[in-house]
Amino acid sequence: MAAVAEKDTKTAALAAPVDAPAVSTTDGAAPADGAPPADGPPPADGTASPELDAEAVAAKAARQLEKKLKKEAQKKEQKEKKEKKAAAAAAASAKKKGESKEGMDVGKEEDFPRWYNQVITKSELIEFYDISGCYILRPWSFAMWDTIREFVDAAIKKQGVQNAYFPLFVSEDRLEKEASHIEGFAPEVAWVTRSGQTDLDKPIAVRPTSETIMYPAFAKWIRSHRDLPLKLNQWSNVVRWEFKHPTPFLRSREFLWQEGHTAFATQEEADAEVLAILDLYRDTYETLLAVPVIRGRKSEKEKFAGGLYTTTVEGFIPSTGRAIQGATSHCLGQNFGKMFGITYLPESGGAAKTVWQNSWGLTTRSIGVMVMTHGDDKGLVLPPRVATLQVIVIPIVVKGREEEMATHARRIADELSAAGLRADVDARTDKTPGWKFSQWELKGVPVRVELGPRDVDASSAVAVRRDTFAKTTFPWTSLADDVRALLDHVQADMLERARNTVASRISIVHGWEGFVPILDAKGMAVAPWCTTVECEEDVKKRSEEASLAAAAAAAAAQGSSVGETDERALSGAAKTLCMPFKEELDRMGVPEMAEGAKCFACDGAAESFTLWGRSY
Repeated sequence: MAAVAEKDTKTAALAAPVDAPAVSTTDGAAPADGAPPADGPPPADGTASPELDAEAVAAKAARQLEKKLKKEAQKKEQKEKKEKKAAAAAAASAKKKGESKEGMDVGKEEDFPRWYNQVITKSELIEFYDISGCYILRPWSFAMWDTIREFVDAAIKKQGVQNAYFPLFVSEDRLEKEASHIEGFAPEVAWVTRSGQTDLDKPIAVRPTSETIMYPAFAKWIRSHRDLPLKLNQWSNVVRWEFKHPTPFLRSREFLWQEGHTAFATQEEADAEVLAILDLYRDTYETLLAVPVIRGRKSEKEKFAGGLYTTTVEGFIPSTGRAIQGATSHCLGQNFGKMFGITYLPESGGAAKTVWQNSWGLTTRSIGVMVMTHGDDKGLVLPPRVATLQVIVIPIVVKGREEEMATHARRIADELSAAGLRADVDARTDKTPGWKFSQWELKGVPVRVELGPRDVDASSAVAVRRDTFAKTTFPWTSLADDVRALLDHVQADMLERARNTVASRISIVHGWEGFVPILDAKGMAVAPWCTTVECEEDVKKRSEEASLAAAAAAAAAQGSSVGETDERALSGAAKTLCMPFKEELDRMGVPEMAEGAKCFACDGAAESFTLWGRSY
């Protein structure tokens, strides 16, 4: 018996941690000093056997450990019960308050990529698809695109532009006819190579843009000066097989857009239209979407492939410190005209002349820019002019007055709709008012009209702004006019706040020192620049190196490696965003360039103040 106990004791002791007492499988109470061991008498000489002493110590340690483990298990069980009880209470409270389980659970500044994915899906703008980079536009977002389309379409028609539609596919020969043009798009072109089980003789490209599709037709249609100007636009989809981080609305493999293509007899006419269209794009962003943009001209490196020059409206996302190209208007010059033989006989007679051409486009990216600019921790914040629904009426029903409250809510929504506002009532009876408040805040409806029993008794209603949550009580007699005025204030205030935020992120620099820190602080820099491609490439390289060095230093300070740092951290190379027009520079407070000014990056002669930043 003792031998077995000894063996068990040694085994337990070997299994025990170094700093833990040996564990015995012997049961029973610990013996008192001098007491015989539990399993036998003491030796004849009256002294305790060393083996038996070891067994006693091990038995005592085993009982202590068993007691400790039992106590810890009880504590764990109690803790789990407490947590379950708290979770149940929280769930009951959420249900009682009408909180939506579909609400946001991450802050905009906490984790922007995750926030963005949540806000566009939970607000029902986007549904993900099983092909990477392709997304479903749900009715809530497509209605916004309809509004944008109607705004732009009405404006371009006033400029004499007509809508048409050209095929989705383009032959390889046509696409590759303009070498510099296809070079710019080659990595993004998707090709059809097979029909059923049969390989095509020649691959067919899915349009990344339509210059090479449209211009052979232009060459047929334009013969005389009487055929000019030719101004066409199409609303369509295009495919650009993006491989770098597809992002809904911003970078997707298929997107919707309008692309205008025009031909003129003179460069002056083409130049005038470039600026007119750019102003339209600015109005689309600022007047409709309440998103401030900066107009300017792209650098040679950043201009449209095959074009003469490119103008742009640039947006800025403060939460990420990155700029984003909002829309572009290109002067193509005579390059495509010469390539496709688009000529006309001038009114003065003589030899045929090559036309001057433009192309310009605005995409569904505009919706994503708007979401990023205005959204908050509760979800979308929609500018009234583009909002799918401008006003939601929510009755706060009490027992015994259900039908009365619902009737008044429906009447108010109908009156607002009759006044030209996009309004509706949430009359669902299976949802509480609190749940409805959260749901419509998530979807970004600009104004919520609350109607409670006291409001009905006072013939009034409470209007709540989505952007500030400010509440105002309006009488029924003037409710439509008051709500319309409130929506106008919301629209103006959203643009003003966004404009002030962007302005606060722009700094003027005259040398390399301080340039990268401005970008690291989620800002943009305006600097005198020589405008050469070589210098732009050098700035890109140096800024990326500085960014990597800063990331390495930050990682070292945290005791991690660069590879372990957060991939979402703001880093990367700087690029030219645009050379802002004088009106934009004046708004930024940029002074006239001094005589003999030097490029901030290479000390060459400065040619233009240029806006730099990191970009999507």
